[in-house]
Amino acid sequence: MNNQQRKYAYRIYLILGALFISSLVASNLIFQKFFYWNPFGLFRFEISVGILPYPITFLITDIISEIYGKKRANEVVVAGIFASVFSMLIIYVANEVPAIDASPVNNEIFTKVFGLSPLAVLASMLAYLFAQFIDIRIFHFWKDYTNGKHLWLRNNFSTFTSQFVDTCTVLLLLCSFGVLPWNLFSSLLLSGFLFKVIVAALDTPLLYLFVYLLRRKFKLDVGGEIHLFS
Repeated sequence: MNNQQRKYAYRIYLILGALFISSLVASNLIFQKFFYWNPFGLFRFEISVGILPYPITFLITDIISEIYGKKRANEVVVAGIFASVFSMLIIYVANEVPAIDASPVNNEIFTKVFGLSPLAVLASMLAYLFAQFIDIRIFHFWKDYTNGKHLWLRNNFSTFTSQFVDTCTVLLLLCSFGVLPWNLFSSLLLSGFLFKVIVAALDTPLLYLFVYLLRRKFKLDVGGEIHLFS
């Protein structure tokens, strides 16, 4: 790979990282709102809107894992956690600053929306970090085991496992800290996990498309990776 291709590959890596971090921070900001979805009347999903950007983050880490390798995927995950913690610190300061009388959003509304327990938020982030590292590890286990073949296998197996860990852990923590009542735990766990499984299965064609385009662009063999800084 020449220098021009390496620079282009690095730009794509930065864009993917930016999309990952944006999706992760947005998930942490909006997750208090819950909605239902009842496709074709088959099953009523009761899920947080914070779950909507989550599949994007796992799709991106799978793309980065496949094209740029395990180390780069781990770096993006760690960067996302730092961005999330930093955004929570900004929100904490904003919550402590008193609103003026003419403020469209008063102290009570702002605190209700954003003033969550720092322990609950931190625990949620750590659970997500754990799930993402599990996803990347399982993804590369299957990649090595199949010699870079069967992309759908490592994509779905890694995502299914990590999403269950993430959903279960986050709900346990939210219920433990009193953010959600315990009587909602089972239904939210089932709805959240099933929703993530469905989305993970649906995003497999997108993963194949992006991986195909990047392999073609950079002339990578099946299972080959771009080493940005070598």
